[in-house]
Amino acid sequence: MAVSPPRPKDLPLNALRAFEAAARLGGFAAAAQELGVTPGAVTAHVKALETQLGAALFERTARGVELNNLGKRVLPGFMDAFDALGEAVQTLRSEAAPRTVHVATLPSIAQLWLSPRLPALREAAPGISISITAMEQPPNLKRAPHDLCLFYGEDGQGALARDVIFPVCAPAMAQRLKTPADLATATCISDAAWADDWAAWAAQAMPGEGFSPRGPTYSLYTLAVAEAVNGAGLMIGHESLVSDHLRRGELVAPFEVRVTLDRYLRLWSDQPLAKGSAAARVSEWLRAGG
Repeated sequence: MAVSPPRPKDLPLNALRAFEAAARLGGFAAAAQELGVTPGAVTAHVKALETQLGAALFERTARGVELNNLGKRVLPGFMDAFDALGEAVQTLRSEAAPRTVHVATLPSIAQLWLSPRLPALREAAPGISISITAMEQPPNLKRAPHDLCLFYGEDGQGALARDVIFPVCAPAMAQRLKTPADLATATCISDAAWADDWAAWAAQAMPGEGFSPRGPTYSLYTLAVAEAVNGAGLMIGHESLVSDHLRRGELVAPFEVRVTLDRYLRLWSDQPLAKGSAAARVSEWLRAGG
């Protein structure tokens, strides 16, 4: 009589993924953010994995967690494995000819640059749906289920436009401004994410004057834009993001000086997009200035 011994229990994939993310990113909180779960869930997955292995993978300290020697030895293999799995998943999704394109982008880009283009994109490609995820940092496309990333960055590869900045304000406020020196008594709105933009512009427009903006700081660029439209003060406009407001006359640029930064509005994907795929069509349309 044949004997069929019980099959050894596989290590759970979710636990392995949690370990790899925590080890690669240096902590459970960072891993949780990437995986879209809570830090507690990552902790539980890693603990269950260690219990099943009968060996620890991390050292717990007052400062957090650190990979132990076992974890360090096995991490490269798991990184390669999950990179390969991510690429295979992306290839599968592409080959399956999905009609939904997932785009990850900054909240300000999503609202001020991408959203106004969506009606024309839907008209140009009626069979394609666009799913937008707003986030502050670009995701790791080898692990995240996004087809395209749209963010500002210093790398010019995949650039749609150079980042050009200059002060903008409501037309009524602009009438009271004659030269950049008038900013000394004006309300100058700042954006927390681009806190150095006023200094970068003033260095060229007002060299040696030691200008420091006086006014509120907002955590959302789109809120700063709305407040500028409402007449609350001047703000540094990013040409790609405020062009529609300038065209409609809701904002104006009271000074001639415009500063071009070593920063670009970039659109990219992790791997070459299959010719004729939905993601490729969206990318081509956006690159064509759609």
